[in-house]
Amino acid sequence: METMTFEELLEINCYSKDESEKAKAVELLEKWFGCEIQCEQIDRSVLFAHHARGCTIVAAKLSQGVVIYQNVTLGSNMRYNNIQNNWENMGSPILAENVIVADGAKILGPVTIGKNTVVGAGAIITKDIPENSIAFGVNQYKSKNPAYDLVFKQPMPSGEEIIEVDRQRIREFDNQ
Repeated sequence: METMTFEELLEINCYSKDESEKAKAVELLEKWFGCEIQCEQIDRSVLFAHHARGCTIVAAKLSQGVVIYQNVTLGSNMRYNNIQNNWENMGSPILAENVIVADGAKILGPVTIGKNTVVGAGAIITKDIPENSIAFGVNQYKSKNPAYDLVFKQPMPSGEEIIEVDRQRIREFDNQ
C-alpha cells in the first residue's frame, strides 16, 4: 500500500470489505494527503480536487458527479439537549447529483444539498439548499444561472492556458 495513489487508497477506503485493509488506507490518506473520508454511500464518480487535501468528509451520501475541492468539511452538527437528555440534529450531509463544493466550504448536519448546486468557497451551510442553486456565506443561496457552469466543467483549461492568461494579466498590470 505504501506506493498506492490517492485514487487507489480512496477506492480501498470507500469500498473494501476487508476492515484491516480499509484501516490502513484510512491511515495513509490522512498521513499523505491530510484528509479523512467516511461516507455511508459514495458514488464511484465522485471527484476530489487536489487529492482532498485538508478535507474532513463525513457524509451520509455523495451522489453521482459530486466534486469536492480542498479544505472542505462535511460533518455533523449535533447538540445534546440537557433538559430532554437526548441528542438532537443527528445525521450527516447528503449531496445530490452534480453538486460542487468549492474550497474551504463547510456543510454541517443532517442537510441535503440539491442537485446541480454549487457551494461557494468558504460557505457555511447548516440548512437544506434547493437544487440548481449557488450557496454562499452563511446559509445563503440564490438560483443558479443556467447559462453558466461554475468552478468545474470538463474539459478544464490546461495549466498552460491558465499560465498564459496570468502572464497577460501581469503584463497589463505592469504597464499601468
